[in-house]
Amino acid sequence: MSKMLFDLIRDFLGNFCGKPKSAMKPNKVIVGLGNPGSQYRNTRHNVGYMVLAELASRYASGKPTNRFRADCLDAAIGGQNVLLMCPTTYMNLSGASVAEVVRFYKLDPQTDLFVVCDDLDLPLAKIRVRESAGSGGQKGLKDIIAKLGTQDFPRLRIGIGRPASPDKVVDFVLTQFAKEERVDMELTIKNAADAAVMWAERGIAETMNKYNAGEPKKRNGSKER
Repeated sequence: MSKMLFDLIRDFLGNFCGKPKSAMKPNKVIVGLGNPGSQYRNTRHNVGYMVLAELASRYASGKPTNRFRADCLDAAIGGQNVLLMCPTTYMNLSGASVAEVVRFYKLDPQTDLFVVCDDLDLPLAKIRVRESAGSGGQKGLKDIIAKLGTQDFPRLRIGIGRPASPDKVVDFVLTQFAKEERVDMELTIKNAADAAVMWAERGIAETMNKYNAGEPKKRNGSKER
């Protein structure tokens, strides 16, 4: 990753407090999952934060604030008022933050919420967009599903690779990307940000059609949602 992107992430995840009087009412929320704190910065588990930092560099206005147990920035994307949000509850408790913002603004998770997170089961640097699915073992998604009471919300997963041994998964997700992986991941983060923008502008169907292009269909003709 470039130093500039890492600096954006660091600044984005700084400790801010208070809700500005000028904060706009969002009609869309884009959530990036990760863990707060310098010890987790730039790790594989924090690619959701990285995508939000990329979006913030393009569209955000003002300084980050701490709202809904998350670091937040307001952004105007494609004519939509969008709240960019990184929960600071740690990955496994992300649902508390997401459920709070959804209920406060009376948002519909199916149309107004977009979650970005890492995925151990996707090849490194591959992205996949879904309108609804289970957690796939991703603990942040699992907690969001539990707290919202539904799995029907769009999400984008980013492949971070997988260690050879299953018992090394916990340590693996908290490592930084190797030097030879960083060029591909930097491009993927930009592509994932582009996909989030398309979702805000055009909805989930068009976003899936573009960013999941080339995926094989299931034999019975049905598609994973």
